[in-house]
Amino acid sequence: MTYQTRAELSRLLKDVQEKTGTEVRLSSRGGEETKFILTYCGDRAEAFLDGTGEEALSRAKLVSYLVANADAREVLPDKAEYLKNILLGEGTGWYIYRFLTKFNLSDGACFAVELLIPKRIVEALSHIESCLGPSDMAVRMDDTHLVVVKFMEAEETPLEFGHFLSQSLYEELGVKASIGIGCEMKSFVEIASSYRQASTAVRVSALFSSEFKVHTYREYLLVKMLEDLPKDRLKEYMEQFYVESADEVFEDRDMMETAERFLENSLNISETSRELFMHRNTLMYRLDKIERITGLNIRKFSDAVTFRVITILYKLLNA
Repeated sequence: MTYQTRAELSRLLKDVQEKTGTEVRLSSRGGEETKFILTYCGDRAEAFLDGTGEEALSRAKLVSYLVANADAREVLPDKAEYLKNILLGEGTGWYIYRFLTKFNLSDGACFAVELLIPKRIVEALSHIESCLGPSDMAVRMDDTHLVVVKFMEAEETPLEFGHFLSQSLYEELGVKASIGIGCEMKSFVEIASSYRQASTAVRVSALFSSEFKVHTYREYLLVKMLEDLPKDRLKEYMEQFYVESADEVFEDRDMMETAERFLENSLNISETSRELFMHRNTLMYRLDKIERITGLNIRKFSDAVTFRVITILYKLLNA
């Protein structure tokens, strides 16, 4: 039995122990124990469990059956389908471990990136795969979404990696992608959580007219916290914050895009005017107009935070 197969068998025995309460070892401890033979993936291995007699033999037979039929009970899909199942939260820790061992992958700190690709998704997937490291993976989830699993590297942050993907896709294929980045996880076993976060970042960014940009889940943590509240509570908060004439700002696409870009650029006038190809005086006029209508000077941090919360509430209630 190879080292890899033996390691996989050991993990399977841990899974069996969780399900049956029977601890089985691949080496003897001595004392009163029952020795029996396990057959796994065409190989045979000696196994031991505590106790002797009929009861111990019955437990040994049960374990032998479960191990021998492990593959029959779980037909493994191909790598892409397997990875999709893991990202969607399907399968146990054992299922994930088998994925890592089957494809000879190392576990470690990692994060998920979701990309909303409006066109040329097959070419985009091929291009992204050519840019990844040996342990990194990419998979197509549907007609417009790709997911990348990126293992952590000391010289590159998740946000830098997201910007790299965005720039590379645009330069090579002319594709503008909306990109969401999930939080870093200590182990691949937790990658489904990072994928949900990345997907949330892509979805929520669309509410704030931030398509075709790179966003992290942490940017929208406040949005997610408010989104999880009951609608009645959101309405209550909105009534406390709301300015009657604020609809004039919220329903004006140009005004909202200006405000969102200004907030995204950390209240930086020069950077926002450059990004919007807008004269500085025009930007100042729009910010002044927002202040006249809402009473909030979003050039001040405290008013910017209040405006952000009101905007989130408005969009969640009208989504």
